[in-house]
Amino acid sequence: MDVAIVGVTGYSGTVLYTLLAAHPAIDQINLYGHKDEGKDGDVRYLDELISGFHGEHVKIQPFDPQQIMVDNEAVFFATSAGVSSQLAGPFIDADFPVIDLSGDYRLPDPAEYERWYHKPAAPAEYLQKATYSLADFYQPETNYIANPGCYATATLLGLAPMVQADLIDPDTIVVDAKSGTSGAGKKLTAITHFTEASDNLQLYGLNTHKHIPEIVAQLKKWNPAVNAIQFSTTLLPLTTGLMASIYAKVKPGVDQTKLMAAFNQDYGQANFVHVLDGTTPDLKEVVGTNNCDIGVVYNPVTQTVMVISVIDNLMKGAAGQAVQNFNHLFNLTETTGLPTLPAFV
Repeated sequence: MDVAIVGVTGYSGTVLYTLLAAHPAIDQINLYGHKDEGKDGDVRYLDELISGFHGEHVKIQPFDPQQIMVDNEAVFFATSAGVSSQLAGPFIDADFPVIDLSGDYRLPDPAEYERWYHKPAAPAEYLQKATYSLADFYQPETNYIANPGCYATATLLGLAPMVQADLIDPDTIVVDAKSGTSGAGKKLTAITHFTEASDNLQLYGLNTHKHIPEIVAQLKKWNPAVNAIQFSTTLLPLTTGLMASIYAKVKPGVDQTKLMAAFNQDYGQANFVHVLDGTTPDLKEVVGTNNCDIGVVYNPVTQTVMVISVIDNLMKGAAGQAVQNFNHLFNLTETTGLPTLPAFV
């Protein structure tokens, strides 16, 4: 297969390219900019834009939806928010396979998107044709796949068994999530400046993080009793990795055994989700993989369950899950082209 990437120079796009380059079902990767990179003879190549990509002399072609659909069998949007909402219409009209790593098609209500993202939303009729696909639970229902956000992925995988089985009080969910600086993208901000990020912890996006509405929307699908969650995000002084520490009060009669039964029911046959009984995972166990490691610890004194969910934010939280969704869409083995062993142990 030949596939396209729009937005390869961002962190998620770069990781996506490395995964697709080693994917046995991919013959060629064609790259496109969402601006007119070829204008006035300003031709750009991947190995000139990303250090370390020696020999990957692949041209960044101007964005042309019709040409992309002629030359490829699927397209990945690895763009920042506000891009695919304005550019993806022709692909939806043609029912062409799209895996969108941005947040532009995760929320079906245009008004809600604009409230949280502060950008113009895609037309409502297009949003209705997208599938929000948490890859460890769903197969794509449409050819337009909205890849979940990194915080949403770790949080939803950590909460799913308990919410689905109605084991916790839905009004007591608290999520304390932390991520490395790559989650903020390449654009420099005050908090990602080395002097600010190094040897520091910084809370950000309190009650305003863009992943909150997609988390709540999915939780409500699993259990309508969930109305809201308390959610905070902290910037870690490291490059890659995300840890979601999840707390909730359990319902009467729930203990460690019942909690583990629910987690094992959901993930006992999962390729990428691994559950620890009574212990917690470390970030290094998942960095470089498409895995989500989950630790479940119940405190009978406080009737509180603590779930620790760790992922690589650029893999499971972005590019890895996008490839997992791609594999589902084209009926390939789910694990094809995806690493399961950590980069560091």
